[in-house]
Amino acid sequence: MPFAICNEIYEGWSLADACAHAARSGYDALELAPFTLASRITDLGAADRARIRKTVEASGLKVAGLHWLLAKTEGFHVTHPDPALRLRTSEYLRALVDACADMGGTILVFGSPKQRSLQPGVAPGQAWEWATQCLGDAVKQAEDRGVTFCVEPLAPSETDFLNTAADARRFAAQFRSPAAKILLDVKAMSAESTPIPQIIRESAGHFAHFHANDPNLKGPGFGDVDFKPIAEALHGVEYRGYVSVEVFLFDEGADVIARRSRENLRAAFGN
Repeated sequence: MPFAICNEIYEGWSLADACAHAARSGYDALELAPFTLASRITDLGAADRARIRKTVEASGLKVAGLHWLLAKTEGFHVTHPDPALRLRTSEYLRALVDACADMGGTILVFGSPKQRSLQPGVAPGQAWEWATQCLGDAVKQAEDRGVTFCVEPLAPSETDFLNTAADARRFAAQFRSPAAKILLDVKAMSAESTPIPQIIRESAGHFAHFHANDPNLKGPGFGDVDFKPIAEALHGVEYRGYVSVEVFLFDEGADVIARRSRENLRAAFGN
């Protein structure tokens, strides 16, 4: 299976240098955070998107897709009581779908805990309905553009909406679209009572992307999580999507994070 790395670890690097390093480190693709490219994705015109795609592909990599879709933005929220705000969010998510496709990506990861957590006085059922409406057009757009929109379950420490893989599977299934899937993330799954390999098996066919990291917020193999059972489970369900390194603490620096994460994954996965 192919391996990717999220580009925000390369803070301060040019995109070309980040791509060259990721390629040298043994990755197949770069997963892009929109805030590393522009304040808003709509600030990037067709020429900008073509340039980004060309830069990534010139290094021998592919664009895996986009994540942190609403990070470092203002005025977006999928469960907010204000219908105008939700409509604005829906329109922006569709713009993200188009940008992903334009840059050659195939995956969008909707995590964005701050933009989905319940607002005061909003019941969970109402939030579910509003989020479904808000994301529905983005899923349709994704289907039209040939990309996959992945809902990411996140731990209760990050959000109070869609905390388990089972919740996310049920949420994505209601769209009845091949473009609506979920993402599995090692850090997030570590907060569940169900063992990670079991979550992987239960989610077979429902997840289209996988984030490799550790609950300590560092890369795979930088903490206590054993990735060999995870690799065995992914192979067992015949997962063929990206295994993408996503970290949140950059203490070791981009060079060490990228190289050691890939070495640790190679040891666990055998490739």
